[in-house]
Amino acid sequence: MPTADQLKALVRSFCDKDDAQFFAIALQMAAAEARKGHHELAGELKALIDKGKVHSASFISSRNPISIVTPRGELADLLNVSHPETRLSEMILTKELCKRIERIISEQRQINKLKGHNLYPRQKLLLTGAPGCGKTMTASVLAGELRLPLMVVRLEGLITKYLGESASKLRLIFDAIEKTRAVYLFDEFDSIGFERGSGLDVGEIRRILNSFLTFMEYQAGNSLLVAATNCAQNLDSALFRRFDDLLEFEKPQSQLIIETFKRRLCLVPGKENLDFKKIALEAKGMSFAEIIKTCDEAIKEMILGDKTEINTGNLVKALRERRAFLKGRE
Repeated sequence: MPTADQLKALVRSFCDKDDAQFFAIALQMAAAEARKGHHELAGELKALIDKGKVHSASFISSRNPISIVTPRGELADLLNVSHPETRLSEMILTKELCKRIERIISEQRQINKLKGHNLYPRQKLLLTGAPGCGKTMTASVLAGELRLPLMVVRLEGLITKYLGESASKLRLIFDAIEKTRAVYLFDEFDSIGFERGSGLDVGEIRRILNSFLTFMEYQAGNSLLVAATNCAQNLDSALFRRFDDLLEFEKPQSQLIIETFKRRLCLVPGKENLDFKKIALEAKGMSFAEIIKTCDEAIKEMILGDKTEINTGNLVKALRERRAFLKGRE
């Protein structure tokens, strides 16, 4: 019989319309039945899952196909393209931040309705906060929810030492933003957007920033421009008024730390016996990404040590090792 956690996770993924998670859990249930010797039932479940995957892919494609875009020519050296299927339900966020992202998605889905009233959706977004707290994943979620390509700007291809060349390349990117609807991500945006007049404000970088400000002012089209930075305090003040929305990501507090552990460990044996308060205390100050890596390390240790379930000690040990690793990088 499936566990209570498996059933809850199955229903949750169904309600969230998260097909990938739904089928992953169903496959785990089928594998569990096979281990118990119920091979006929496991085979029937596997056949149903395979059939469901085909139907799901066909249904999604027929209703709301992903726009397949491949940058060509010089743009191929400036943009990395992917087609995420990440959903907002996969993120763990504060209620306020989740509502703000939902609002952006809702406005984008009803873009024609807004334009019919001479209004425009939020489409220039600045994401700030510590590393590993969801900025890059949010760009993937926007692309996944809106069934749009995700174009990540390659800053190493954009910045050159030759006078004016970077600005010309930036123009190519903004031309693409206007012509091809997608989510365009400028990650580590502080590398080109830092305050003019600072010690780093020199040469070609200054020209890139000036060009960026000009292009943003006249940006047209239906694309989303997303800039992400860990160092908002270093950004030029003129940038902020050109964005439609500012989303600030913070490291998780106790409740979200516990939720992150529970979701990552939802199918791991022994999860129900964990002392989450103790674990959350050990994880205080860590990012979501660091917590997830810690969970994975503890799970690997359990599997490779031939243990039947995870325990609080495993996680506390993994958290302390992770914290020592992070301290060593400072």
